[in-house]
Amino acid sequence: MASSTTPSRSRSRIRRQRRNGVLLLLGPFFLLFLLTYLVPLCYAVGLSFFREQFSGIGWDGPRLVFAWFDNYTRALTDSAFLSGVGRVLLYGLIYVPLLIVLAITLALLLDSALTYGRRFFQTLLFLPHIVPGLIASLIWLYLYTPGLSPIVDFFSWFGWNVDFLDDGILLSMVNIAVWGALGFNIVLIFVGLQAVPKSTVDAARIDGAGELRIAFHVKLPQVLPTVFVATLFTIIGSLQLYTEPMILRTSGESPIDNAWTPNMLAYTSAFNSNDYHYAATVSVLIALLAGVLSFLVTRFANRRAMR
Repeated sequence: MASSTTPSRSRSRIRRQRRNGVLLLLGPFFLLFLLTYLVPLCYAVGLSFFREQFSGIGWDGPRLVFAWFDNYTRALTDSAFLSGVGRVLLYGLIYVPLLIVLAITLALLLDSALTYGRRFFQTLLFLPHIVPGLIASLIWLYLYTPGLSPIVDFFSWFGWNVDFLDDGILLSMVNIAVWGALGFNIVLIFVGLQAVPKSTVDAARIDGAGELRIAFHVKLPQVLPTVFVATLFTIIGSLQLYTEPMILRTSGESPIDNAWTPNMLAYTSAFNSNDYHYAATVSVLIALLAGVLSFLVTRFANRRAMR
């Protein structure tokens, strides 16, 4: 009897130890995820279904009322919100493909056997990523400001009146974002390229493939999952456009107002107008947009992986 129960107790103890180990390793992550992501998200969703309403002449102060979808109707008919979404999507349409193409190209170059000084160029390309976005925006604001910028002065010597803060403000922001994010994405794709089996590359060379053909027909298809991950992160980041327009706005020479992007509109609504419910609504809509775009990219990546 004792011999039959001992193995059972041993297996039970092993399962309990594994379960405790999993909880110990994953518990802190899920706790942080719950406290820093799910709880604020649920709180924002809850706020978006309420609004403050004054009665009479307002002596009694605002009264919190359930607003159903009124805040969402207001946002979806608000020209400031819709214009901001349009600008962010246009920004993403330029920024995301440009960044990914540059990152792929430079990562393939770094991985090429023809590249000398690989570590030096890796470090050089990654350096802008360690500069905080706020500092990077301030640096580029200096380089964009007429009268201060050596770049503007350089163009003026040739008689070209270039104004980075006026009509081309969107491209100026794309330049700042690409400058800051390019190094990280190069490293991400380069690490994927390092995992491509050397035997596959050697086999392609034996078959007579040149370096370009090896790069685009042998290496690149094997790092596409990494490229999709980089694209997903970049899309989500582009929808959170805030720092660059806020800093460029301080120049006083740009057409940027305090609701130029949805994030700026949410900030202005919350901290300038004290309309936290509308700010939460705008935030939830941006989160939904990011979720939809992320789902589409993930679905496209999964379909391609199943081929």
